Amino acid sequence: MIETPLLLLRNADVHAPAHLGWQDLLIGGGRILAMQASSDDAPSPSAHATELDLQGRRVLPGFIDGHAHITGGGGEAGAHTRVPPVPLSRFTLAGITTVVGLLGTDDTTRSPRELVATVNGLRNEGLNAYAYTGGYHLPVATVTGSVRDDLAFIDCLIGVGELAICDHRSSQPTRDELLRVAADAHVGGLLTGKAGILHLHLGDGSRGLAQVREALDASEIPARVFNPTHVNRRRALFEEALELARRGCTIDITAFPVAADEDAWPADEALLRYLASGAPAERVTISSDGGGCLPVFDDHGRMLSMDIGAPDSLHRSLKALLARGESLDRVLPAFTSNPARLLRLEHKGRVAQGADADLLILDEDDNVSDVLISGRWFVRDGQAVIRGTFEGAR
Repeated sequence: MIETPLLLLRNADVHAPAHLGWQDLLIGGGRILAMQASSDDAPSPSAHATELDLQGRRVLPGFIDGHAHITGGGGEAGAHTRVPPVPLSRFTLAGITTVVGLLGTDDTTRSPRELVATVNGLRNEGLNAYAYTGGYHLPVATVTGSVRDDLAFIDCLIGVGELAICDHRSSQPTRDELLRVAADAHVGGLLTGKAGILHLHLGDGSRGLAQVREALDASEIPARVFNPTHVNRRRALFEEALELARRGCTIDITAFPVAADEDAWPADEALLRYLASGAPAERVTISSDGGGCLPVFDDHGRMLSMDIGAPDSLHRSLKALLARGESLDRVLPAFTSNPARLLRLEHKGRVAQGADADLLILDEDDNVSDVLISGRWFVRDGQAVIRGTFEGAR
């Protein structure tokens, strides 16, 4: 870890994600060393600390993006449609301090080895980065030849994903095949203390979440292991996902663009509908699908057009919620503490003494102003002060 000087943030309006009011935060060694209510006569805890008066600006935990194609996604219309890797500052400028990378449709020309190398590169550049082993298909693409061995012996691998179901691009897994992968993920998590989840890509197929319901009914595997994503891509699918959340699954909303006449819910609307449903508030997360291909297919499975997922869709979704009059207290957990709980990242997703100093500061217009990762500035006044190794290279 790069050594960072002591930093004292004064008069920070802290949302932890619960609103704590104005606080002074002492940061050092990558952690929040101390936090206390702001006071005009509070002494400096150390003559060696650099002080910054935030004058009441809002300080939040950094976003945890649980689904991003850090090596690039796509490829469904040929090699020229492979999306390039996502550089460091695309995440940090979006307020993302922790990211989980994965493979999608293309787990053939892209591999878990490449994914692990990309995670390690982002870590070397200062971002908190993890990954899932596998991709859309069975047998699961691994580094070691075993899901459990991948989780046990490769530090950054914390689960399996994104395994595709109800999608024409999937391996059309049976219930029993799904259960075997979920069991390996679960046991791998038990052996290592990692998340041990099965992150499931949901397509547009009519089967929806039926296989997950059947898997829960037919096994002793805890519901928390099954983690479906893209649940807002169809409105009926979202209703199915609400029922799964009531059974103990954590569901993941994708912050992709949604047209006004589309049979889908934008992330902000989906989150509000989830919170209004009475399902457990801690069992919903929002991710960006950053770097992923957002394709449109015809009835024959041919790609007609594509867009690319953007890391800043997380911030745009939060900003849309605030513009609707929602409080940070109510909506912020889906971006921070909820994914931290699901992924078993105990020192992340909150602002508290002893927590990692991964912080996001908003300006008066709800824009990302400043970002700290492990107590180190990555964004100041809306500008990246640390960029990836090859950003801007010719």
